[in-house]
Amino acid sequence: MEAEQRNPDRPPLDRAALTDPAFLAGNGLAGVSVVDSTGSTNADLLRGVTVDPASYPDLTVLTAEHQSAARGRLDRHWEAPARSSVSVSIVLRPVNADGRPLPTDSYSWLSLLGALALREALLETAGIPAELKWPNDVLVRGKKIAGILAQLGPMGDGAVPPVILGTGLNVTLTDAELPVPTATSVLLENPRTVDRTELLKSYLSRFCTLYRGFCNADGDPAAGLAGGPALHKRVEHVLTTLGKQVRAQLPGDHEIIGHASRLDEYGSLLVVDEHGREHVVTAGDVVHLRPWSPPGTESDYA
Repeated sequence: MEAEQRNPDRPPLDRAALTDPAFLAGNGLAGVSVVDSTGSTNADLLRGVTVDPASYPDLTVLTAEHQSAARGRLDRHWEAPARSSVSVSIVLRPVNADGRPLPTDSYSWLSLLGALALREALLETAGIPAELKWPNDVLVRGKKIAGILAQLGPMGDGAVPPVILGTGLNVTLTDAELPVPTATSVLLENPRTVDRTELLKSYLSRFCTLYRGFCNADGDPAAGLAGGPALHKRVEHVLTTLGKQVRAQLPGDHEIIGHASRLDEYGSLLVVDEHGREHVVTAGDVVHLRPWSPPGTESDYA
């Protein structure tokens, strides 16, 4: 493994496999474009849906071998070696089976849906068990392996407002290449495969299945999907944030410290502080702290 980490094999994505008509039709994808390098796949698609919306229908996919200006939440920037990651963005225009647009308050679930799809892809394709960290990170053994960023596009003239869902998965990053010590990669987790094409195809397939079910349920997170549990229950089941003491860093330099108890119907995190007050956290960074003591007992805040 040490030699492999020092000089990991980084072949290009298999463009023929990703653009195969059978693969596209089987998953309801409008198209997959693969580029060698770009600043940001999310920025490219946001620009596209703004300038020429008709050319970017629902489930249009853009993936890049290298991104030079990728960004995450709170405008964090990073850059990984070429062909070391899966960097992909998807245009979403959510409508139900009758073509009726989903309520925009359901859009807050889309990043969690993407994280859930990626978790399933990692487990079934690479044999890596992962968990979700609210609001949009995928963790393995407590370390971040992927992040997801959803951005709302222009509202347009009464059309369905698009969402650009971007995903960045660390695949063959070595220990020395990790952006922070709290990160990891597929390579470092004893995987069955580090084939980026297979990982990307698996992610897109699982995402499309979950997304189609969510749309057909009118964006109701409490409705069962594909004959199984509802999106709300599926996410809560693998959300490592729940039950932990957390510090929620909110916009405007505010923070809340307390017990992460559950998700509400909009995918917001509910945090109970030391006085027993429940706070709704809709956005911001969440830091997992060491175990806490419930209200009325001795507290041990980190």
